[in-house]
Amino acid sequence: MSVAERDFGVVVLGGYGNFGTVIVRRLCAMPGMRVWVAGRDRRKAEALARETGAEVLVLDMNSAELSERLRETGARMLISTAGPFQGQDYRVAKAAIAAGLHYADLADARQFVCAIGELDVVAREAGVLVCAGASSVPALAAAVIDSLLPRFSRLDEIWHGISSSEKTPGVSTLAAVLDYCGKPLSQWREGRWQTVHGWQDLSPHDFAAPLGRRWVGNCDIPDLELFPARYPAVRSVRFSAGVGLRVTQFGTWLLSWLVRGGLLRSGVPLAGFLRRGAVMLEPFGNGLSGMFVRLRGLDQAGQAQTLCWELQALHNDGPNIPCMAAVALARKLAAGSLEARGAMPCVGLLTLDDYLAELDGLAISSALRTL
Repeated sequence: MSVAERDFGVVVLGGYGNFGTVIVRRLCAMPGMRVWVAGRDRRKAEALARETGAEVLVLDMNSAELSERLRETGARMLISTAGPFQGQDYRVAKAAIAAGLHYADLADARQFVCAIGELDVVAREAGVLVCAGASSVPALAAAVIDSLLPRFSRLDEIWHGISSSEKTPGVSTLAAVLDYCGKPLSQWREGRWQTVHGWQDLSPHDFAAPLGRRWVGNCDIPDLELFPARYPAVRSVRFSAGVGLRVTQFGTWLLSWLVRGGLLRSGVPLAGFLRRGAVMLEPFGNGLSGMFVRLRGLDQAGQAQTLCWELQALHNDGPNIPCMAAVALARKLAAGSLEARGAMPCVGLLTLDDYLAELDGLAISSALRTL
């Protein structure tokens, strides 16, 4: 297929990183896609490009010429995996809008995702979609809830969470997690906002086999703010996360108490050290990760009902899951089947079927059970 025939171009910023690589590989396997591996490191970009058939775009997200460089490609969409998004501004999204490109990112930073609507007017004027949070949260979680909502006459409680395998994320991702470890954050509980602390309130979730029991704690994500507004009758929205190796999980829990007690200002400076330790422990893991969405309320007959949807990934296929919202958006935009324009969090743009279709061929399965 010639370049001219590949008429939907996608620039993947941070395309040679952990998540970016997954997205580049997936997009390059689609007919009609022209893909650029973008970032500052030419050597890494060229290595992935040779392997996948993508093109290379040496690009600095902080460059004053970012918009012009994007426009020169003739691409139609920019996917940003260049986190962490905590504390990041919207310069990349603004550059995409100015260049006339659709934009999606994998952000799970609460403020970043929830405030993306401030770009809505300029995005609509440019005729593009600007979408923050195209990831497991809030995109996949919202798709699951939307699919199950018709089974409820009243939805009272949402508790969802992710338990990852032993596979250690990059330093920037780990630093984003440690940024709120032991720090106060707000959750909607019992019909009012309450203060909890990051990586505390450890609770078990019993996955179906083979995952079994996993321990998870409080995490600060956009869903905590988005879902009480999206599902206004709900009285509690809780999100928890953890890792399969209990020594890592409970070690992070202990670290949260050091931060909460004022013995440490933040866990972020320890990110590099902790990552090295986590990598050393990887051989003791089992490669299993999972996500759950538990909904409690009343069924259509007015009877108490608790449903639990679970996604399980084997063989360390879990890191593919957060990447597939952006891939699904690119597929729908290329096909002309996604008409939404403007700036918004990634909720309501993808159905559960859209998301699961992108996971086809991986060691990932989903199931629904009644508790």
